[in-house]
Amino acid sequence: MTRSALSTPLLAVRGLTKRYYGLTAVDGLTFSVPARSIVGLIGPNGSGKTTTIDCISGFQRPDAGEWSLDGCRLTGLAPYRHAVAGLTRTFQAVRSYEELTLIENLRVAAQEHDGHGWWAAFMGSEALRRAEAAAEARGRDLLSLVGLSSYADHSAAILSYGQRKLLAIAAALMPHPDLILLDEPVAGINPTMIRSIEDIIRRVNREGIAVLIVEHNMQFIMNLCQHVVVLEQGRKIAEGPPALVRSDPRVLAAYIGTAPESASDG
Repeated sequence: MTRSALSTPLLAVRGLTKRYYGLTAVDGLTFSVPARSIVGLIGPNGSGKTTTIDCISGFQRPDAGEWSLDGCRLTGLAPYRHAVAGLTRTFQAVRSYEELTLIENLRVAAQEHDGHGWWAAFMGSEALRRAEAAAEARGRDLLSLVGLSSYADHSAAILSYGQRKLLAIAAALMPHPDLILLDEPVAGINPTMIRSIEDIIRRVNREGIAVLIVEHNMQFIMNLCQHVVVLEQGRKIAEGPPALVRSDPRVLAAYIGTAPESASDG
């Protein structure tokens, strides 16, 4: 990845603040995700990671701050508007329609962003038929990408927990995003599946899609990300390349509960 790609902000977040009944969950957070990069957002439990991506994907309304994607201001817009602009996400709690097949799940994901309203659906327009054919083709390509093509026409109810995470990644990729937010993508799954997801993220990133990952698995983050942002109690306490962040006394203190004796308080 070139220096210019890493220095060009795709997602810019400025002064993000979210409070719950007097408790400040995110406190004036400013950070960016460069174009074509993989960035980790980490911190102890309760540090504000998921609240942050809930806000910047439109699922929660912040008390202050703003964010933009490739210069397009997204602050306050509904989740589907974020997706149309090029920002999609997965969730900690894996979501799928179990009564539908895998390819039908991905068609549903596409329909949320294809730009065709109820009238086109009612009339069965040619544009709608083209969109449905394109969604079918892309869905099958993405199922191949995540290793689920053999289950394409089977009910999502048969999938394991790890396979559901793979389906969720495929669904988030359906509308051709510029940036995908992954919330705990490898939590609760086995090492083999973790390696598969790491490979998928690398392949997606090579195609030009930026990735912002919230994750507790530090080895996964340090192996995969070019840049890491660290939160504690809603505030950014460190950011930089993985090797630098891993040795930062403030990060050690946040995770271990005490800083090394040689660390300065300044």
